[in-house]
Amino acid sequence: MGFGYMGKVLRVNLADGSFSEQDVDPGMAQNYIGGAGFISRTLYDEVPAKTDPLGPENRLIFMTGPVTGTRFPTSGRFTVGTKSPLTGIMVTSTSSGFWGVELKKTGFDGIIFEGRSEKPVYLEIAGEGPKLKDASDLWGKDAYETQTVLKERLGKKRARVACIGSAGEKQLPIACVMNDDGRAAGRGGVGAVMGSKNRKAIACLGTQKIEGAADEWLLAMVKEINKAVAEDPFAGFFTKWGTAFSMDMGWAAGDVPVKNWRQGTWNGGEGFTKIGGARMADTILKPHGGACYNCPIRCARWVEIKEGRFSYEGPGPEYETLGAFGSMLLIDDLEAISWIGEMCNKAGMDTISAGCTIAWAMEAYEKGALTKADTGGIELNWGNVDAVLEVVDLMGKGEGFGALLAQGSRAASRKVGKGSEEYAIQVKGLEVPMHDPRCYFSLAVNYATGMRGACHVQGGSYVVEMALINPEAGLTYKQGRHDKRNKGLAAKVSQDMANVVNSLAICMFAGMALPPSAMGMLLGLTAGLGHNAQTILQTGERITNIQRAFAVREGISRKDDVLPKRLITPLPDGGAAGKAADLEYQLGEYYPLRGWDENGIPTRERLAILGLADIADDLGV
Repeated sequence: MGFGYMGKVLRVNLADGSFSEQDVDPGMAQNYIGGAGFISRTLYDEVPAKTDPLGPENRLIFMTGPVTGTRFPTSGRFTVGTKSPLTGIMVTSTSSGFWGVELKKTGFDGIIFEGRSEKPVYLEIAGEGPKLKDASDLWGKDAYETQTVLKERLGKKRARVACIGSAGEKQLPIACVMNDDGRAAGRGGVGAVMGSKNRKAIACLGTQKIEGAADEWLLAMVKEINKAVAEDPFAGFFTKWGTAFSMDMGWAAGDVPVKNWRQGTWNGGEGFTKIGGARMADTILKPHGGACYNCPIRCARWVEIKEGRFSYEGPGPEYETLGAFGSMLLIDDLEAISWIGEMCNKAGMDTISAGCTIAWAMEAYEKGALTKADTGGIELNWGNVDAVLEVVDLMGKGEGFGALLAQGSRAASRKVGKGSEEYAIQVKGLEVPMHDPRCYFSLAVNYATGMRGACHVQGGSYVVEMALINPEAGLTYKQGRHDKRNKGLAAKVSQDMANVVNSLAICMFAGMALPPSAMGMLLGLTAGLGHNAQTILQTGERITNIQRAFAVREGISRKDDVLPKRLITPLPDGGAAGKAADLEYQLGEYYPLRGWDENGIPTRERLAILGLADIADDLGV
């Protein structure tokens, strides 16, 4: 392979310390692009049903895409994939920053890990090629310390490190892989799988050039995109306020969850404004800090709290963290939430799952399913900042009451019982992100059928209800957010397009602006691949069906494509008061569009059309 791809994938057998290289297959590139597509096909082929997610037979894959590291805006992304210890199905989790670009500069498009090392190790890929090195002295260091130490060892500021913190070392199912300070491949427990393999980090320092197939033409495309970004007021909001702008923008519509999804308002709106992007910009934000590789939007936040017990300078919270530790827990102290997010970053812990599981625990405590005897004396009252600080510390260490919560809300609620399962707001084990399907109805079917569980980024269908149309994909008009019809189409197209975006390895914010034909053009300019709108859409659908097939092989079907009762029960107040989606109606739209049967199983006919007859044989359909 040439252009866009470096042409090699590194395989690391941690059991015996051996390395091998495999060429990037041209057919694989054409059919799966890279990133999430490569990972999905590889996991299906190499991780049999019922494999223990924390066992040595599981794979852990880091993969870039053909656009990673090119001149295209937001091309700093990469994907981590595995069988999730949190959900028991496939998870692909993306991150940004600079690490993925540096990996490609070492000459590899990705890394596949198998087996388990007998002792803690880290992988170094630099001038003399890949080496496994002893990480005993790094074990126990937090994610920031680990990155600092390994950068110093490589002796170059541009060296990049992806690593785990204490949560990953303890193999906790909500552990992340961290890179570039506070960037995270955050969801589904990819950090736990990394810890199960006794691998602390990957340190990269490359020298190779990443070349596109038609860089001059790509540069012309880039200029047009950068011009559009500069003129787009929506992009301007994210530049000024970051994703925290969603707090300011979303609460009046009823999008922001409150008190574990039980309320639609919070102190007449004052609670939201105390922790939103505008307040952050006026108080603790440092300007122009923390942008990802080649990004004109610069939504990442860098904050400075100059005094008090939460004083620090570093990555600031994005919207999901503000919701998970703010409105969900009734905490309106922006500095406290920022510091709690920093605690999670250092421990390498998913802020969505952590905050949502604490919300479950607070409700269980309120209603008597948990007592002070269970919590170790911690008073888990709503809005209790000190309690949350203590619990997050315990969760990151996997100690005491925190060890229970670090298993995620599904596992914790099943262990506690006493009706507390009703308070665990999760789908297939993955905690629901901070966007309410009672506000945007398409999120109901999107969450219920999400390939890794409830997810707003691997299928951001709510943008169709905000304004985005995609005529090439059949989305020809702006849907009303509470319309009954066509939510299945919005979810399907959004899921498929997200898989393309994560296979190209670009940011979702850029991906939203590109119709399928433009994505095909981008692949031609970067990798020399021939794609049009139809083949791009089919590629996304192919990847989605592989992910679904993996889940079906693990026993997933329509019985699992459900939402917590709370999310289909109308709220009493707020911008979405009295509204709830008809999930059964939506599934009735969605399954036929997918070519799945009434139980949510892909049919042989649809799999064959997608070139997946071998998977149809494997599933016995």
